[in-house]
Amino acid sequence: MDELNNVTQEEPKKLAMVVMSGDMDKLFGAFIIATGAAAMGMRVTMFFTFWGLRAIKKNVRTGKTLFGRMLGAMYGGDITKSNPSKFSFGGMGRWMFGKMMGAHNVSKLVELRDLAVDLGVDLYGCQMSMDVMEIPQDAFIDGVKEPVGVGFFLAEAQEADMQLFI
Repeated sequence: MDELNNVTQEEPKKLAMVVMSGDMDKLFGAFIIATGAAAMGMRVTMFFTFWGLRAIKKNVRTGKTLFGRMLGAMYGGDITKSNPSKFSFGGMGRWMFGKMMGAHNVSKLVELRDLAVDLGVDLYGCQMSMDVMEIPQDAFIDGVKEPVGVGFFLAEAQEADMQLFI
């Protein structure tokens, strides 16, 4: 009986992921890996930087300065506006892939992102990228943690069993 009391709980495995791309197919990969890892009991940290910030952004305009507003207008939108990295066809690719994925019962990107939040995946925006791109914290969906810098992410990655860059 003493042996049962001395059993120690093993720490969960950890995954640290940088998401720099806002491309639809790369975001699918990032969220499929993150939700799969979380469902297996892993602790998952996702660090969104530059174009990857779109994945955690609401569909709101951003930017305070002229350049910030221009960037917000040109690259604006949320995860639903992400295009495939190949075969975009001026936005038609997003629609086409959506139809093809729907025909095969593949979850939508929004659903995968919401599942990541529900599974406890830690979603962080890169403070520097947010500052440069003039995206405030309140432009993000519920469930996104306070913004962090690269030092925070590097500490997470150093302790992680797996590190990915997407």
